[in-house]
Amino acid sequence: MSKFEPNLLIHEKSPYLLQHAHNPVRWYPWGPKAFKKARAEDKPVFLSIGYASCHWCHVMEEESFEDPEVAELLNKNFISVKVDREERPDIDSVYMSVCQVMTGSGGWPMSVFMTPDQKPFFAATYLPKTSRYQLTGLMDLLPRISLLWKQDRERLLKIGNEITDQLNTNRRPSENVSLSEDVPAQALAELKASFDKVNGGFGTAPKFPTPAVLLFLIHQYKLCGDKDSLFMAEHTLLCMYRGGIFDHIGGGFSRYSTDDRWLVPHFEKMLYDNALLLEAYGEAYACCKNSLFPEIVDAAVSYVLEELSHPDGGFYCSQDADSEGEEGKYYTFTQDEILHVLGEEKGSLFCRRYDITDRGNFEGKNIPNLLNHSVLPDDPEDLQEMKEALYLYRKKRTSLSTDKKILTSWNCLMISALTKASRIFGRKTFLYAAQKAESFLDKHLRKNDGRLFLRWCGEEAAYDGQLEDYAFYSLAMLSLYRSTFLEEYLKKAVQAADLMISLFFDREHGGFFLYSSESEALISRPKELYDGALPSGNSAALHVLSILSEITGRSIYRDCMDQTFSYFSADLSVHPSAYCYALTVLSSQFHPSRQLVITAKKESLPEEFLELLSRRQMTDLTVLVKTERNKDMLAAIAPFTKEYPVLPDKISCYLCRGRACQAPVFDAESLEALLKEAD
Repeated sequence: MSKFEPNLLIHEKSPYLLQHAHNPVRWYPWGPKAFKKARAEDKPVFLSIGYASCHWCHVMEEESFEDPEVAELLNKNFISVKVDREERPDIDSVYMSVCQVMTGSGGWPMSVFMTPDQKPFFAATYLPKTSRYQLTGLMDLLPRISLLWKQDRERLLKIGNEITDQLNTNRRPSENVSLSEDVPAQALAELKASFDKVNGGFGTAPKFPTPAVLLFLIHQYKLCGDKDSLFMAEHTLLCMYRGGIFDHIGGGFSRYSTDDRWLVPHFEKMLYDNALLLEAYGEAYACCKNSLFPEIVDAAVSYVLEELSHPDGGFYCSQDADSEGEEGKYYTFTQDEILHVLGEEKGSLFCRRYDITDRGNFEGKNIPNLLNHSVLPDDPEDLQEMKEALYLYRKKRTSLSTDKKILTSWNCLMISALTKASRIFGRKTFLYAAQKAESFLDKHLRKNDGRLFLRWCGEEAAYDGQLEDYAFYSLAMLSLYRSTFLEEYLKKAVQAADLMISLFFDREHGGFFLYSSESEALISRPKELYDGALPSGNSAALHVLSILSEITGRSIYRDCMDQTFSYFSADLSVHPSAYCYALTVLSSQFHPSRQLVITAKKESLPEEFLELLSRRQMTDLTVLVKTERNKDMLAAIAPFTKEYPVLPDKISCYLCRGRACQAPVFDAESLEALLKEAD
């Protein structure tokens, strides 16, 4: 138990904030109380942003925030505010932009000093307690800033005003550039130039999975038949699996690799990485049929369901990189441990297979990997038993901290990934897990009017949903509809999209703001298209608008999509490979779309139709199912469906490609032939 009295974070729900609740620093959560206190005491604000599974956040806490000397300086001269970036992505986005403007880079922990009016005048990432090498320590920095606040405040206020003005200037629309097929082609050329032909991935260490890039490459192959695109995606996915970024014992992927070969990961595991990579492996498998990919997907889903699942269906945020204060301790083994757990014969076999040596490959220990095999070895008969034995041993040996927040946006990414994987790999259990998670969101994070909360934690839903919550939610509902054809999912998708437009769309200039018109106003209201670890909210919104414009025929979706592309057109033209998730939508605009309407008297389609629609993973095919029961609801959402009759004695299938419609067909075999012809 900490010897320090709890600070105000003790009343919060976030695991990250609660980690700091017994620091000697008198932390405040973000809110009016903190800034009112700063104004009353005439003190600057120290803002610290991080998240529960962040290794360097733990380091900074141990070095500085648990240190009485640092705490004394902060408590005397500053009002200190702690933010969980996963709870408040709006705050994180605004001040990450500040950090990048002021330092040229960003990351977590993020450290920002600002006025009581929230205007920043100094920003950095990790700061040690004492100065070393090129890093200024808090013990030197805090007195300097305090002195400047007292003796040269005008200088700090000027910096704060200039940075705030710059953030808001960057928000204004730039020149409108005509977007053509050359833009996706330029992105593809940029990716080919930076592709690591040996190790997969793009650029040099540290290497991130970049699933938005992989999905764009797979999409290019589907649209244009570009075999280089498919090779880059498949090779990267295979190399990541072979490396240590994939957990060969327990399944799932770590955050990123610190080296070129994907060997040494940053060991934290995030829900969103695993969701997006599930989608990438599934989409790639639909094209290349790599026999390893179903195994990888099964292992990753097993990890999520075992380690990151709430009993009622939602998914937790992440698991920590550290165990007992040591990064990677949970995941690494000595050779002696392997031999002890598995016995001499099986242990030696396992060690040869997974590069387990006496010397080790990570700080004297071993990260299991398959990188040293030019050809992947065949699985021994009892390999799964070996992994299960090591998994149980690992769990008993030490534990991992799990951030049990449930975020709407990340859960929606996993719902989409599970639903698509259920179609591609024929795993009905995946669809069940996705539907169970959707029920959790519906119960805990969705209001009666369709508005969304951002997070649920400790039996409490909180914070207004932001753009990515609505966009990813709508995509998740569309994916569930595509697998089940239950109209409730389509209704929720449309409702979320309409709220997204109402609450976030900039009707004057185009594009979507990060946070709602009804939410707390910050010093800036950004719009983002750039794909970071997650696709941006605007990119996801473009996907929603593109799909719904095809499904419903309503012009508002097409108009909002066109205006959003127009707003970001200059950015897309300058460095298109930074916006790959949006480019998958843009690419589709230059190819004919396909719409399939199926009418049936009964409530559900026969199995042969469902199996066919699952198996035929066609790019840019939208499907609507009209029945006697849902015809009025469907007509309200998609008015053009009024013209399609529901026949009493047969199922009718109407396929349109571009602006040309085919004659209807009435059985699964004929539909398959029609779809093949349209491919």
